[in-house]
Amino acid sequence: MRREDGGLLADARQCLSPNHDQRPDACPVDLLVIHNISLPPNRFGGNWIEDLFLNRLDPKADDYFPRICDMKVSAHLLIRRDGELVQYVPLDLRAWHAGNSCFRGRERCNDYSIGIELEGADDLAYTDAQYRILQKVTLEIMVRYRAITPERITGHSDIAPGRKTDPGPAFDWPRYLGSLHKV
Repeated sequence: MRREDGGLLADARQCLSPNHDQRPDACPVDLLVIHNISLPPNRFGGNWIEDLFLNRLDPKADDYFPRICDMKVSAHLLIRRDGELVQYVPLDLRAWHAGNSCFRGRERCNDYSIGIELEGADDLAYTDAQYRILQKVTLEIMVRYRAITPERITGHSDIAPGRKTDPGPAFDWPRYLGSLHKV
């Protein structure tokens, strides 16, 4: 990875979250985790995701928000329904996206992964714009972090089974992973 850019992507709108910290020393980044998020659930648009990641979610704005407004969470990137790319945490820092998690016997996935949120829901189709931006960003990440290969890309549901279900059955894994081999 080019350290001079601080782990920031040039094509992303920068909206830096306080919910991050340093990765452990000598911990290579070698996993990409795909998530989904919508706030309130199954509704898109607005600033609610940003407000959550910036610790300013108004618990009075929706009946769902009181149960999540005090959570300290983030992701490295968010891809909105229209394809807008927003960066909340520099790639070289640890975002707080995976929680209690394990990939192939290795726990604490936040330590060694990059988290990408798609604005969406488990059972609602993702947009063509999201797949295009996800492909582009994934390829850039794979250049920066050579240990991330298609075999080291996973869903939140796979690293936190029973606790998480995203990106859900609506996410087209063959389309996404296949697009990484065509370039």
